[in-house]
Amino acid sequence: MKTSKALAIPYVVWILIFTVVPLGLVVVFALTDGDGGFTLQNLFDMSSYMAVLFRSIIFAMIATVICLILAFPAAYIISRAKSFNQSSLIVLIMVPMWISFILRTYAWMTLLEPNGLINRFLGLFGIGPLNLINNAGAVILGMVYNYLPFMILPLYSVMVKIDQSVIEAAQDLGSSRLSLVRRVILPLSMPGINTGIIAVFIPSVSTFVISRMLGGGTNDLIGDLIEAQFLGASYNPHLGSAMALVLMIIVLFMMSLFNQFGSEEEGAML
Repeated sequence: MKTSKALAIPYVVWILIFTVVPLGLVVVFALTDGDGGFTLQNLFDMSSYMAVLFRSIIFAMIATVICLILAFPAAYIISRAKSFNQSSLIVLIMVPMWISFILRTYAWMTLLEPNGLINRFLGLFGIGPLNLINNAGAVILGMVYNYLPFMILPLYSVMVKIDQSVIEAAQDLGSSRLSLVRRVILPLSMPGINTGIIAVFIPSVSTFVISRMLGGGTNDLIGDLIEAQFLGASYNPHLGSAMALVLMIIVLFMMSLFNQFGSEEEGAML
């Protein structure tokens, strides 16, 4: 027992230094002014940026829904493939994650710009050039592309454990494909769905690189404002910490909501 506690000490120290202390500093800066006195003004000043906060949440929700729609059939197809093919397909999904996040997003700038590859291809048919970049659609596209693997992998890890005999039994009982998905596959995949939603929503709602590179400065998200308060000309770490604190509360609320929903689904299945 003593050995186990001793082995846990490095992890506890790590959590304290890199998690608890930074979060504590965010709370302190959010609730103090430039002189170190207690104030709630930083939180009240957040009201001026509610439109940006709502935009961030809406964009993140849209990207999460699109990722779920794309990832669900993809994960199911991979989980039903042969073992060797499963490994190959998973590697293909993970390959983009091995490349720098900024480089992947920059590649989409090259594809979507007025003289990019997509508009050049459409120009061969007399179409365009289309406005494919510096808009909300480009930002959401960047979120979906960068975070889609975060939805596929947890779904795959759950679906691959679904016994094929369960699916065959449902088919033998006359279940249609739609009924099979709705009554068998979907309920059994709920843990993966909940994990994937959290894994996609959290980085989407807090991103700033994607919106800066693909949004053209007209679709700023809450992450852009937080970065500007710490690194921009309008340096105000107290307001930036207040924004980060509000965003953290929203993320924790969403996580608890999805976890509660997942627990209810598992209870209903049992």
